[in-house]
Amino acid sequence: MILNSLKKKKRLGRGQGSGKGGTCTKGHKGAKARSGNSKKIGFEGGQMPLQRRIPKFGFKRKKTKYYILNIDTIQDLINLGKIKINRDLLFKKKFKIKILGRGKLTYKINITANKFSKKAYECIKKNCGNIIMNYEY
Repeated sequence: MILNSLKKKKRLGRGQGSGKGGTCTKGHKGAKARSGNSKKIGFEGGQMPLQRRIPKFGFKRKKTKYYILNIDTIQDLINLGKIKINRDLLFKKKFKIKILGRGKLTYKINITANKFSKKAYECIKKNCGNIIMNYEY
């Protein structure tokens, strides 16, 4: 770093002889000359501010979103070897899951999920499967 090439700092309010004494580049009196006095960001001099002129919108309902999983998808995952048949199938960790009844299930399987459709419930029970409802919200 070349120190002699750096621009010197303005030393304000160090007497009249410095050239920056007296008003210290702030002009004469008024609110802007005082310390700690400044208009807030977005202040338009008493005019209705922009954030209040623009109309408000509606709201988003805080509805729980269920991730949908069909029985045929579960069957495909079993066929691919992604799901072990001898273990319980748990869907409760991060997401709320609803099991729907599209497709057919050929294996007996125990499923834990948040919601089940009527058709999915019947399909799992038909194969002697076990259903556990997880009500944690």
